[in-house]
Amino acid sequence: MNQSAKNLSKNLRSILLCLSFLIGLSTFSCKKTDKSEGIDIFGPSDETAEAAQIVAEANKDLTKIKVLYKQSNGMLEELKNAMKENNSEQVRKISNEVVQLINDGTGSGKDAIEKIKKAQEMKINEEYSRYLSLKEDSLMGQLKAFGNYHQAALSLRDNYDPKNKLLRQKMDEEFKNHSENYRIIMKKARDDSRRANELAKEAQKAQSNEER
Repeated sequence: MNQSAKNLSKNLRSILLCLSFLIGLSTFSCKKTDKSEGIDIFGPSDETAEAAQIVAEANKDLTKIKVLYKQSNGMLEELKNAMKENNSEQVRKISNEVVQLINDGTGSGKDAIEKIKKAQEMKINEEYSRYLSLKEDSLMGQLKAFGNYHQAALSLRDNYDPKNKLLRQKMDEEFKNHSENYRIIMKKARDDSRRANELAKEAQKAQSNEER
């Protein structure tokens, strides 16, 4: 083989090696983008930080839900005592306050869910996606629990009559069932919330270790 042929062969091998490298690099970048695992060489592909800002706004709504939870639990005991005493005036007064309280809290809950869903639609890493999924499940559960409580309070406000024995027994039974459903669903929802917070702490700790 003459020198010219050797040079041509060498140049072709160099070109093929270069093309192979570029194809491999492009494939790697596409995989990074599909998984949303961070910033690749072609520019930012991860929107986790932006999603976190949206969730921070949702947390302001969730703070209102926490206040609602504490207030409604206190009113639940007051309502039980008023029913034991057959105090129709107090039953209607407290149940009306509960209805209004839950109405206000439901609006905040729905706003928070919309923000969380918006964050989930962004390009976020897997750990943060799991965190948001648990957070949404928790909030949906809390709203469902409050729905049971709301239904019980609404029924008491509009129908409670201690003089009507059959109706009073029916109201007592309905209230007991709704209260128990509220307790069960709320417990699961709050467990989901704790798991979400633990997941967030673990992800943050892992990220801190990687940055060291």
